[in-house]
Amino acid sequence: MGSAVETLCGQAYGASKFDMLGIYMQRSTVLLMATGIPLAALYAFSRPILILLGESPEIARAAGIFVYGLIPQIFAYAVNFPIQKFMQAQSIMAPSAYISAVTLVAHVVLSYLAVYKFGLGILGASLILSASWWIIVIAQFIYVVTSSRCQLTWTGFSVRAFSGLPQFFRLSIASAVMLCLEAWYFQILVLIAGLLKNPELSLASLSICMTISGWAIMISFGFNAAASVRVSNELGAGNPKSAAFSVVVGTMVSFTLSLIISVVILLCRDYISYIYADGEDVAAEVSKLTPLLALTVILNGIQPVLSGMAVGCGWQAFVAYVNVGCYYVVGVPLGCLLGFYFDLGAAGIWCGMIGGTFMQTVILVWVTIRTNWDSEISQ
Repeated sequence: MGSAVETLCGQAYGASKFDMLGIYMQRSTVLLMATGIPLAALYAFSRPILILLGESPEIARAAGIFVYGLIPQIFAYAVNFPIQKFMQAQSIMAPSAYISAVTLVAHVVLSYLAVYKFGLGILGASLILSASWWIIVIAQFIYVVTSSRCQLTWTGFSVRAFSGLPQFFRLSIASAVMLCLEAWYFQILVLIAGLLKNPELSLASLSICMTISGWAIMISFGFNAAASVRVSNELGAGNPKSAAFSVVVGTMVSFTLSLIISVVILLCRDYISYIYADGEDVAAEVSKLTPLLALTVILNGIQPVLSGMAVGCGWQAFVAYVNVGCYYVVGVPLGCLLGFYFDLGAAGIWCGMIGGTFMQTVILVWVTIRTNWDSEISQ
C-alpha cells in the first residue's frame, strides 16, 4: 500500500508542489497505521489459526511466540514505507542506506545478546527485529525533520493528511494488490512443490534456486525504484520524452546485468548449489533447474523495471489485473498441469510459472511501447 506514495510524491515533486509531499506521506501513514490494526489482531491469534490450518501444536506455539514479538514491526512498516518513498521521490537515497547499514550491525549484536546472553529465545529475536525497524523509522524521521534537503517538502504535521483519504485508499489498495500478487507468485511454487513425489529433494533444489533468484532480483528492484522515481518526476514536470527515455535506459541496463548473471549461473550450474547445501543429489537437481533459473533471472531483469514505470504512471490497478490473469489464471494452473499431469515435477511447475511471468512481461512491454506519454501528462 505504501507504493501509492511513490506515484503521488514523485509527480508532486516533479511539478514543484513540494508541500504536498509531506501531506502525502502523512496521509499514507494514517492509512497504513489503520490497516495495521486488523493485521495485529491476526498476528495475536496466529497460534489458534495455525492449529486450525492443521499445524502441530508445538509448531503453532513456537510460531505464535515469534509472531507476538513482530506486532510492533507492523506499525514500524506503516511509518517506514511512506518516509522511505517520500525520500526516494526526491532522489534522497544515501541516508536510508547508511541508517540501514548501521542498524544492521546493531541488530546483529542486540539479537545475539537477547537470544544467547539473556535467554529470551525466539521471542527476544522477534522483539529485537521489531526494535531494529523502529530505530530505522526514528532515524529517518529525524533526518527528514532536520535536513535542509527536506525543508521545502516537510512543513510539519497537518490536518490535511486526513482529507482525500478515500481516493488515496483506492490507489493504495491497487498498489497492495499489484505487489502482493507478485510477491506471492513464486512462493506458491514452493508450496506446490511440497506435494510432489519426492518433496524433500524438490523443495531443497527449488529453495536454492529461489534464493539465487531472490539475490539477483534485488538488482532489478533497485532499477524498479529508480524507474518509478524518474518517471513520476518527469511526468510531474511535464517532460514526456524524458520519462520515456528513463524507462528505456533503466530496462536496458537492468536487462544487460541480468543477462550477465544468467550466464554466470549457467557456467556454474554443477557447483552453485554447494554455496547453500551439500549433497550430490541436490547438486544434480539444481543443475537440471539452472536453465529455468537463468531464464527467470532474465525475465526478472525486465519485468520489475516496467512495474516501476507503471507505479510512476499510477497504473497500479491495471497491473493488478494483468498479474491476476497472467500469474493465477495462466501460470499456476499451467505449472500444476505440467508438474503433476505430465509428471515433469519441479521443472514442470517452474515452467508454468515462467509462462505466466513471460506473458506479464510481454503485456507490459507492449503497453509501454504503445503508451502516449503526452497524454500521461494531461491526466
